[in-house]
Amino acid sequence: MKNATRVMTSTMGIFVGLAGIEHGIGEILQGSVAPDGLTFLSWPESAFFRIQGGEPAMTIVPNLLISGILSTFFSLIFLIWVIRFVQRKNGGLVLMLLSIIMLLVGAGFGPPLLGIILSAAATRINAPWTWWRAHLPVGFQCFLGKMWRWSLIACITSWLFLLPGSNFLGYFFGVDNPVLVLVLIITAFGLLLLTIIAGFASDMQGQSWAQQTLTRISD
Repeated sequence: MKNATRVMTSTMGIFVGLAGIEHGIGEILQGSVAPDGLTFLSWPESAFFRIQGGEPAMTIVPNLLISGILSTFFSLIFLIWVIRFVQRKNGGLVLMLLSIIMLLVGAGFGPPLLGIILSAAATRINAPWTWWRAHLPVGFQCFLGKMWRWSLIACITSWLFLLPGSNFLGYFFGVDNPVLVLVLIITAFGLLLLTIIAGFASDMQGQSWAQQTLTRISD
């Protein structure tokens, strides 16, 4: 049985890496100029990103070209790490460090925040779940474990609606509603948290099934 927490982290981590790279490209295209301040817009003149307010970001680097290169580089490292190495010892902590660096060099606000949440979840990939088993009713564990795949599909869909779905609505159909974006953000993060918890429950069930199998074999 595949580890649900790892699958969820790797899948959603792809969004983080690609979104960070997108921010970096916008900054690179602005050229070797100083940002307006600590915070700035990654795509200030883009009609495609107008519905997101031009994609706000922050950077401690006083040059947008360099900031964009660093954003792209660390987002790419994040992407590689979350797909290939997140299950390793301290893999989640490395992911969190990369998320913080992405925040500081201009990879936006949303991608690093999502990265930090995924990093926290990734630290539980190989967890024994002792506390959860003791406090979460077995029936509720089974319910959550069975729904995690559907929750993951809904989560992915909501993030695709947020980006690039809302951009297409704004660019091609003139839908420019900040309330819509806010609803999509709340929905996307809400489904993400639900998917994380459901993934935990699925992994708990997987461990229980493995332990029961080993017990039967030894008997």
